[in-house]
Amino acid sequence: MTLKIKKILISQQQPENGKNPYTELIKNYNVAIDFRSFTEVDGISSKEFRKYKVNILDHTAIILTSKTGVDHFFRICTEMRVTVPETMKYFCISESVAFYLQKYIVYRKRKIFYANNKFDDLVDILMKHKEEKFLLPLSDTHKPEIPKKLTKLKLTYSKAILYRTITSKLNDLITDNYDMLVFFSPSCVKSLFDNYPNFKQENTKIACFGPTTAKAIKDSGLRLDVQAPTTQAPSMSMALDIFIKKFNKENGNGKLQ
Repeated sequence: MTLKIKKILISQQQPENGKNPYTELIKNYNVAIDFRSFTEVDGISSKEFRKYKVNILDHTAIILTSKTGVDHFFRICTEMRVTVPETMKYFCISESVAFYLQKYIVYRKRKIFYANNKFDDLVDILMKHKEEKFLLPLSDTHKPEIPKKLTKLKLTYSKAILYRTITSKLNDLITDNYDMLVFFSPSCVKSLFDNYPNFKQENTKIACFGPTTAKAIKDSGLRLDVQAPTTQAPSMSMALDIFIKKFNKENGNGKLQ
């Protein structure tokens, strides 16, 4: 029986355009990395959205924290026959989300602002435009920290629940084949047990990103072996690099003594 980390399952879709932050792990440690989304996104209908009594055109700006939020904002606008005015301002969590807007709008003709992938940085930008009326597209399982911060800052905003996160079917997946599972949201942890209610961790290492995911793992009775972000490892790939290097070295040739 080997103890080395040789095969890892990332509970997300494979990165687009070949931009894989885990490439160096594969190269440096000869590990195999598979990607499989543990959750799926299901957009709510325009009929259901109307029940929330949120009028999109009452807002002058939109806060976008993901590409999924972008897709479902414009989807619901299309379904409700809402024409988004050119004066609408867009505040994005990152440059990649901002550029993704080009799928739906003429980028150069809009007022678009973006942060460096951190919501706290985006908040600094929002505070410079605190007179705006913000719309915040969210999932039904969104992180409560974001609305709480906006409320604390006394910004005028409305939550718009536009999509829900549902469990993917993982019937064909054999979790025992992996030395490590990597999670990025509480929904992914829930999906694991929805699909495998009798899952036993044993020697399988578990890694996660974010405090809410860490809490979900611990609340499920699992052992958390790797957590990001930290000062030393701000990204998941960096955290895995540090852990695998140390773990595989400590276990020598990988054989039990």
